[in-house]
Amino acid sequence: MRKTLLGLLMCSSALAHADIQTREIPYTAADGSKLVGYHAWDDAIEGERPGVLVVHEWWGLNDYAKHRARELAALGYSALAIDMYGEGKTAEHPEDAMAFMKAALADPEAAKARFDAGLQLLQAQPQTDDRRLAAIGYCFGGKVVLDMARQGSPLAAVVSFHGALVTTTPATPGSVKARILVEHGDADSMITAEQIAAFKTEMDEAGADYRFVTLPGAKHGFSNPDADAHAGHGLDIGYQKEADERSWSDMQALFKEVFVK
Repeated sequence: MRKTLLGLLMCSSALAHADIQTREIPYTAADGSKLVGYHAWDDAIEGERPGVLVVHEWWGLNDYAKHRARELAALGYSALAIDMYGEGKTAEHPEDAMAFMKAALADPEAAKARFDAGLQLLQAQPQTDDRRLAAIGYCFGGKVVLDMARQGSPLAAVVSFHGALVTTTPATPGSVKARILVEHGDADSMITAEQIAAFKTEMDEAGADYRFVTLPGAKHGFSNPDADAHAGHGLDIGYQKEADERSWSDMQALFKEVFVK
């Protein structure tokens, strides 16, 4: 009995020590933009592990994006939520979010430079295996990671959660190096059937390795529990637990495949 209690105490002590560590890291893009990254990792894991970038929704680098970074850290990844707006700006109202998003996407080269700066920051962290990298994105961030895949970013995989599919930098044959997973809600009124068809044609013609998952009854924003509150602004968005869990599971399955040593 005493040995059993001792064992439980030792186990409890080890679990208490296995904390998810986080820190904010200022960094600069090639165009001089001042950015803020949020790095998360599990200090119970020794050595390097795969790195995953998290690209925020159009609301900016808020608590939700940081929460996803912590979840990835708990899964054993070195996760960095990056800043595509600069200076860690966030929005609470759709008009502000739209303005920030339009500014960030106005110049595709500048957007790529900000993404690349975040990727380099992730690679520089001692917890990151810089040869095994992926990126995930939500809404605006989903578009960003898809665009980076289109342009041949050195990523093993990208995952878009309710992300925009249109682009000004379409993939070309052989340009896509990453495996692509798109998690899309079939009740997403912000993505048209024509856009979906065009995306699939683009990926097919580029020879990309992609999977397009349609989630029944899910609206835009299905992965974010805060979506229902934001719907009060007149947005056709909403959280769906089943779609959230299914899409996160799909992501984990993909990462297990691409990160095999």
